[in-house]
Amino acid sequence: MSKEKFITSIQNSYTQNPNSIYLGAGIYQSAIVAEASVYLSMRMMNRHGLVTGATGSGKTRTLQLLAEQLSNAGVPVFMPDMKGDLSGMAAEGQRNAKIDERAQALGINFSPATFPVELYSLSGKLGAQMRATITEFGPALLSKILELNDTQTGVLNILFKYADDKQLPMVDFSDLKKVLNYLTDGKGALEIKADYGKISSATASTILRKIVSLEQQGVDHLFGEPSFDIEDLFEKIDGKGVISLLNVSDIQSQPAIFSTFMLSLLAELYQRLPEAGDLDKPKLIFFLDEAHLLFKDAPKAFLDQIDQIIRLIRSKGVGIFFCTQVTQDVPANVLAQLGNRIHHVIRAFTPNDVKALKETIKTFPKSAYYDMEQQFTQLGTGQAFITVLNEKGIPTETVVTHLAPPVSVMGPLAEADYQHLLESSDMNKKYKVSVDPESAFEMLNERMAQQQASDEDAQETERKTKTTTTKKAEKSTFEEVMASPVAKQVGRELVRGVFGMLFGAAPRRSSRRKTSLF
Repeated sequence: MSKEKFITSIQNSYTQNPNSIYLGAGIYQSAIVAEASVYLSMRMMNRHGLVTGATGSGKTRTLQLLAEQLSNAGVPVFMPDMKGDLSGMAAEGQRNAKIDERAQALGINFSPATFPVELYSLSGKLGAQMRATITEFGPALLSKILELNDTQTGVLNILFKYADDKQLPMVDFSDLKKVLNYLTDGKGALEIKADYGKISSATASTILRKIVSLEQQGVDHLFGEPSFDIEDLFEKIDGKGVISLLNVSDIQSQPAIFSTFMLSLLAELYQRLPEAGDLDKPKLIFFLDEAHLLFKDAPKAFLDQIDQIIRLIRSKGVGIFFCTQVTQDVPANVLAQLGNRIHHVIRAFTPNDVKALKETIKTFPKSAYYDMEQQFTQLGTGQAFITVLNEKGIPTETVVTHLAPPVSVMGPLAEADYQHLLESSDMNKKYKVSVDPESAFEMLNERMAQQQASDEDAQETERKTKTTTTKKAEKSTFEEVMASPVAKQVGRELVRGVFGMLFGAAPRRSSRRKTSLF
């Protein structure tokens, strides 16, 4: 097919409107065709998306490109900063030969710009502290980071159910441990036996050890008050949507924790946001980088929860984009809901890589312009296979795209600028100082103290009752004995004898004198 037909096909498939994001230009027979512009409709971004590609293929810069244009359109963005190199969006990009060359090939003007950026952190060291309460986090997500089996997860569900029923807010790990200990021993175990079932000491000990292990890893600060308010993700400054960056570069060795925490934010968004229907542009776009960490070794209940959130959250105006290395990192039921796809180069070095490549190609609309299996392995940095949903929700023509460059700094902020941005942040001031409200720990301690005092009072009352009863019994026995005829006779004899000795006549002395023998 001719170049003209290629241009017409792409222009008909990817239409431009005020609420669309410019991604780049199509490539035809290894040449960049500026007229074949590729757009992503913001109206379809709540149908979710997928960005994949090998390490070093340009995925992070693609996310930056999307975030910048969403911010310009007044759409807030939340995204993890895996390596700490996205903070540069708060500073203007610098022109260089490579950027000028790319802009010229695309037929666009490169205009450096800055964007409102809010820095967050799970450690509290690299940004405003993000926290959640144990109750908000929920048993399914907590089981994931504790790596519990099905039996232990069932016990965790009992703890949460009991705490909900008894209105015991669980804020941090100390609350969770207190509820666990309370329901394992003594009266707490008897209290739940009928309604919730018995908790074995072995299972409780295992869960407790895993909680302590996380505490030793310094994860306990994730849970507490003030917990993060999701309304803060919807901030705008000067008409631009705020780009909220969760810097996780200092806890990369704990991937299950930050990936699960991000899912907890999604779950809260799903629960709290009202229905919005189809909007011209989304309320929020949520990027999940390193998505394979979210699904790795995940139990079925966890996967079911993700599936439900993905299916239903789009009607609340929230779009989710997963970012990972290969398509197969995402479960099939989730993958089926991702209508917008940007695939960078795939390295086919092993038989498994070749198999993954062929499976990925099957997920794309067929193209008359490319040998897709060959083209996928020959993509350059900053190039990608793209298919998205058009305004009518129909998948667009598959096109190899030379992507536009971001207009902000493609790297981290300078250290001094980073610290200045953090210190001047209202969010950092809002979440910096933790508080310790009355929660399950204090409530159960008070309840146990009251029970102990009540038990001591009952024991004292019982002791006094026994003492009184014993005395009454002794007195009664004595009176009965003294009232008997034998006792009366003995009593008279005793009285007579005693009084006789005391008051009776003195014994008479003998009047006879002693007679001497001599």
